[in-house]
Order: sequence, then C-alpha cells, then structure tokens
Amino acid sequence: MRSMTGYGRCRMEADGREITIEIKTVNHRFLDIAFRLPKALSFAEDSLRRQVSAAFSRGHVEISASYLNSRADAREVRVDEALACQYRDVLNKLRQMTNGDCDGETVFIASQPDVLRLTVCEEDEEAVLTLLEKAASTALAQVIAMREKEGAALKSDLIVHLETLAEHRRQIAILAPGVPKAYQERLQTRLRELGTQEIDPQRLAQEVALMADRCAIDEELARLESHIGQMRETLESNSEAGRRLDFLTQEMNREVNTIGSKASDAAITKLVVAAKSEIEKLREQVQNVE
Repeated sequence: MRSMTGYGRCRMEADGREITIEIKTVNHRFLDIAFRLPKALSFAEDSLRRQVSAAFSRGHVEISASYLNSRADAREVRVDEALACQYRDVLNKLRQMTNGDCDGETVFIASQPDVLRLTVCEEDEEAVLTLLEKAASTALAQVIAMREKEGAALKSDLIVHLETLAEHRRQIAILAPGVPKAYQERLQTRLRELGTQEIDPQRLAQEVALMADRCAIDEELARLESHIGQMRETLESNSEAGRRLDFLTQEMNREVNTIGSKASDAAITKLVVAAKSEIEKLREQVQNVE
C-alpha cells in the first residue's frame, strides 16, 4: 500500500547537457499531472505524462525541470550583414561631413542593436529526451520509495482504528439481543406507574415483538462485519487500495448510522458514537492512500 505524498529530485548530466527534474505528489481523488517545463523541454511533456501514468494511479503530481546545454555547438553568433553595411555607410557619410575619421568604426557597428545576434541551435531532441527520461525515472523511484514508506505507516494506523471499530461492533452485537427485553421491562414499569392494574400478556408480547422487529440490527451488524473483513483484506493486498477503502468507509458509516437510528438503547448509542468516531478517523487517513 502506498500513500499519495512523495518527493523526488534528480540532476543528470551527459555530453554537455544538464537536466534537473523535481517531482512532487500530494493527495488528489484522481491522477492529476501538472508541468512546469522550460521551452526547450516542452516537446517531452507527453513522454513524461506516460511515465507518470505508468507509475501512479492517484494523486496530484507536479513536475518541474531545468535544462542547460553548454555544448560548443549549442549557440551561434550571426552577423546581420545588411544592417552592418547600413551603419558603415552612415559612418562614412558622417566622416565626410565632419572631415574627420571615426576610430573604432567596427566596434561601433558591432555594438548597435541587432547587428550581432545570438541564436540557439536546433536541439537533438532524441538525446535530450533520453537524458530527461532517465532523470525522471530516478526521481520517480525516489517518490515511489517515499510513498511506500508512508503507506506502511498509514496501514499500521488504519489497522489500529479498524480493530477498534471491530471491537465496538462486537460489543453492540452482545447488547443487541437484550434490547427487546429491556424495552419490555421499561414498558411494564411505565404501565405500573400509570396505575394500570391488569396488563394483557398477549398485548404486551405483541408490543414487544413489534419493538424487537423495529430494533433488529442483525443485518446491519452482519454487513458491518463483512465490510471490516473486506477492509482487512484490502489493506493486506498489493493492489491499488485507495478507492476501495474509500468506498468501504462510506458503507461502514451507512451501517453504523442505521444501527444508531434503529437501536433505542443508551449503551448501544454510546458505542455507535464511538464507532462513528473511528470511521471518521479511517476516512481521513484513507484520503491519503493511493
């Protein structure tokens, strides 16, 4: 089991090219990938997206990278000859007008805007992509290792809350059969307080039977036990667990709510409140599971 929080960073250099990539992942219901790449690496976005999609199924993933090409053939200085000639002609005309000479004519011409231009040569995209994918693979491995480590801690915490919930369910199951009997005793006490001298046993039995039917929570307890068992199995599996665990916590909460509304017993109500508290803790932690 893995969490959805992780971080990885890799700096890689080869053949005069240097790439640094950072990958951060946080909680998200689905897989959401965001890129911050320099223009020189924008062509690699689809490839990186495939790499990330193969590694993760859930989480918000932020990928940022920097790129430096220090190869001798990475840049080229070019002269705008037509523009330089125009500056030369203007300087000659100025010299004729002033009957002087213009020392440093070449330096002056070269210093004018746009005469000399630094251009970036076309990149070898295949070489850049190979280096980038290798760096991304290393960073992803770091993220996965971190997510697995945090996932192990999450699993331990989830098991503690799940076992506590199972104990609350067990105690409710012990108390459930006594609810009709307790209701019968309360009803008889109330009737005596009202001064009813004779109580029809058959009518009393019918009332208690109706109450027992309304308060029956056997099915809810059975389903809750099943959900707890399924969550245990999911926590022990190596497959994607987040969405299934999220669904199971919703179903467990539904069953506990029904138990609380049907069982009119103070002790059971107290256990229901405690069970809902454990389910909420489970739900909060499950949001972090991939």
